[in-house]
Amino acid sequence: MLLLFWIPRVPMYRIAASWCQTNLRGARWICGIRHQAIGVENIPTGAGVGGHVVMSKHSSTWETLALTLYFPPLAYVAKKELLALPFFGWGFALASPITIDRKAGTDAMQQIATQGRARFEQGFWIVIYPEGTRIRAGTRAKYKTGGARLALQLGVPIVPVAHNAGWIWPKGVFGKRPGTVTISFGPPISTVGKDAQKLTAEVERWIEDEVARLGVPS
Repeated sequence: MLLLFWIPRVPMYRIAASWCQTNLRGARWICGIRHQAIGVENIPTGAGVGGHVVMSKHSSTWETLALTLYFPPLAYVAKKELLALPFFGWGFALASPITIDRKAGTDAMQQIATQGRARFEQGFWIVIYPEGTRIRAGTRAKYKTGGARLALQLGVPIVPVAHNAGWIWPKGVFGKRPGTVTISFGPPISTVGKDAQKLTAEVERWIEDEVARLGVPS
């Protein structure tokens, strides 16, 4: 494991992403968890496309694994305590996350901005869960403005992501049920002429409306 940290960040990320995708295949074979994607055409691709901030609903572990299937290399914003978890934390560190100290208060935003710009310059898109933590399916928490502020500082659009994975792979429950998760990607939301509050509200409206439309998986 220690030898892997000598590999450049993007190739190292691809190793971590392969591990995520192996877990998704395992979830399909063992637990019967399949998925379908809509709105993939909304993800910017091609030569000359710069980085984006990805803001996603967070009601499961599933989406953290699945986002690696659809985007360029991703740097996830996460609490630094995750790195201390045996095996998971060590593997997560390979993915070049942006780690923050939740006790840092206003300094946490500076940590996101500093590390986020560094990852962006290294070729990563940035993933942030605006509710700050996993929440139970069918509920919502206050959307924080950190993701919007980072996008404004970087001058890049936001790609919103909704899904209904929390009903199948719920927070805090070991058991999982078979079914088909739907993940939906929205059109990029421009940051031009908006402040963090307005931008966050626009992202929240799209995500929550889409989550409601997706409903409970069959």
